[in-house]
Amino acid sequence: MAYHTEVSAWKTAASEAQAIRTAVFVQEQGVDVVLERDGRDPTCLHVLVRDGAGQALATGRLLPDDHIGRLAVLASVRGKGLGSLALTALVSAAYRRGARVVRLNAQADAEAFYRRHGFVASGAVFMEAGIAHLPMSLHLQGLDDAP
Repeated sequence: MAYHTEVSAWKTAASEAQAIRTAVFVQEQGVDVVLERDGRDPTCLHVLVRDGAGQALATGRLLPDDHIGRLAVLASVRGKGLGSLALTALVSAAYRRGARVVRLNAQADAEAFYRRHGFVASGAVFMEAGIAHLPMSLHLQGLDDAP
């Protein structure tokens, strides 16, 4: 199946991105909806990964300070590379706007996923919403073939 990414403002992505995030973070992982909906979305760029029929299956966001967050893939389509597509689109968006470093707080069980994309640990493990997280960063300067 072919998938494609769309990067847009919150007003365009809101309903589909929120539905994916609610399914993954609130329903599946038990994160309090108040924590998940932090009010920062209107200032972010958002990515949606769609299948050939146009259904949104994964999402993520890029904050104004080049911090990536809220990367989520519906459980039914995990393992098909959609998280990688979303992450690559967000890193590319950061690079295009001049970012030199992209940061994120990876859920500890997703550390290997982010390492495969070049991210390195940049701090100690901490707890957020009852889930262990690890600060990670990716340095973009000097990348001649950046995405």
